[in-house]
Amino acid sequence: MTAVLFEAMVQTAKASDTLSRIGIVSTLVDAAVAFSRGRSKSGLLLIASAALSQRVPGIGVAVSILLRLGRRLR
Repeated sequence: MTAVLFEAMVQTAKASDTLSRIGIVSTLVDAAVAFSRGRSKSGLLLIASAALSQRVPGIGVAVSILLRLGRRLR
């Protein structure tokens, strides 16, 4: 029973790590798009949030969403 529980915990940790990496890559892609469109401040903010995502999972995705909402509401 303990081995099954341990295996489930390992699988959950692997899935969480994969999702975290996908979020970081997604944020970096958003930063590249921002730079290509001339939005250097947004690009820098996204790069910083992608770097911070190593410590605070999901912050990069949250910043990306907030930037998109801010652009739509202008």
